[in-house]
Amino acid sequence: MGLPALVLVHGGGMAADSWGLVVEEIHRLAPDLTVLVLDMPGRRNEPGDLREMTIADYVESLARDIESAGLNEMVIVGHSMGGMMLPGVVTRLGAARVREMIFAAAFLPPVGTSFVDGSPWLIARVARGIAKKNVPTETPQWIARFVFMNGIPSYRRRFMAGKLYAESLRILTEKVSRRGMPDEIPRTWTLTRRDRALAPKVQRKYIEALGGVSTLIEMDTCHFMMISEPERLAGILVERSHDSRTAQ
Repeated sequence: MGLPALVLVHGGGMAADSWGLVVEEIHRLAPDLTVLVLDMPGRRNEPGDLREMTIADYVESLARDIESAGLNEMVIVGHSMGGMMLPGVVTRLGAARVREMIFAAAFLPPVGTSFVDGSPWLIARVARGIAKKNVPTETPQWIARFVFMNGIPSYRRRFMAGKLYAESLRILTEKVSRRGMPDEIPRTWTLTRRDRALAPKVQRKYIEALGGVSTLIEMDTCHFMMISEPERLAGILVERSHDSRTAQ
């Protein structure tokens, strides 16, 4: 039996192209592994009014694209704000098809709270300001470099040139729900230990609010792990795909 497909969901203010270095390495390590990299609405070729898009809209778009790809079994990965969408997506797809959920340094606030409620003060302040203006704008370059890409050498940071996008305004303050999320799907968390966007102690609080995880993998890196350590992250994802097949 083949490996379950890998489905990659990008973080806030980003798009599918942020996974480029990781996908290249995955193809090198496991050429036969199917990888589906999804765009959330409102960026690149995926339509959507970012002044109105909600978490439910994002979930609907992601689930529809997965269905269109015809995947029967998968491991689904959500980075950063993309992790907020995973509970809704796997609820739509069902436990029989999702072998594992991987939360990669995910913003996953407790039920009934929002992204800004649990964010560090700097990110929360910027996010509230953007939401109040009601004009979708790209993440400022200085925030991306200082908060998300700290410690990444310049040659790697250049990969993200032109890959920062505007984000939905409503999901910044929308209260999250995980109603109906199947408990039987194994959950893995990759915890970034030098993360200025999402401190390790906050990530551990999110893990606790989630009800715990099956596997915790720590990476000594910043929030944009797919840029700082694409080789290691690719190796982790390939290994999780192999392990999820073995666990059947």
